[in-house]
Amino acid sequence: MPASGAGTLQNPSVGLFTHDVERLVTFYKGLGFRETYRTPLEGSPTHVEVKLDGLTLALSSVDAAMSDHHLHPTLGGRPVYFFLWTDDTDAAYARMLSNGASSVRPPQDFRSDLREAWVADPDGNTIALVHRRP
Repeated sequence: MPASGAGTLQNPSVGLFTHDVERLVTFYKGLGFRETYRTPLEGSPTHVEVKLDGLTLALSSVDAAMSDHHLHPTLGGRPVYFFLWTDDTDAAYARMLSNGASSVRPPQDFRSDLREAWVADPDGNTIALVHRRP
């Protein structure tokens, strides 16, 4: 591992641009993620980080990306998905739907030992839910 200060990478996260940061924060907190960072502290957030186990999601405003960073993110397409292991795919799927997700593919057995389901968060980001069957 490179010495500290030599461009060492650490604390990776996945960033999602959104038009409604608070809506995604509410959605992911409802799934058990905990908020670890917010800016600004008062008023509507432009960036919030939520964490579950080792996964940090950085939820960032499209408007702030444009004005603060001169980026031009588009929300079309969705080439990224989240893969979440669970102890009960059917229960996790139902919980996601009751928390505001939409169904992409209902629970089904997959391969010889897995059960999977696919949902989309309120912005359309795809989430795979999987558990190993006995």
